[in-house]
Amino acid sequence: MYTTASILVLLFLTVTFVQSAYDKVFGWQGNVAWLKEHFSNTSLLKNNVPAALFLILILELITGILCLTGCVQIFITHGVDDIFGYYGAIFSCITLIFLLLGQRLAKDYDGARTIAIYFVPALIAVCLLSH
Repeated sequence: MYTTASILVLLFLTVTFVQSAYDKVFGWQGNVAWLKEHFSNTSLLKNNVPAALFLILILELITGILCLTGCVQIFITHGVDDIFGYYGAIFSCITLIFLLLGQRLAKDYDGARTIAIYFVPALIAVCLLSH
């Protein structure tokens, strides 16, 4: 039971973060332009958008790769080994906390609420994969 649930939640996180990273890589200029406007009223991020976006991109790539590798590892080992999935779940939470911080700094409370929704499966993954 836990093995199936673990794989499903890790697949959810994989899709979430790989798709987001893909959008950042192939729409970099558009993302930077939109985020500069989004963070224009924040003292911390308004002059650091490209660096912040690059940090988020790296976190999303690491998270997506760990989650996908974790799915494969759990499937191949029949749940005996799940260390990559566990670290993927941890990175999911960390990445989402960074995203939440950005939304809160921008006073985008609807965006923050959306991030909080994604945090639930990430926490479920941490719980399922904790030993």
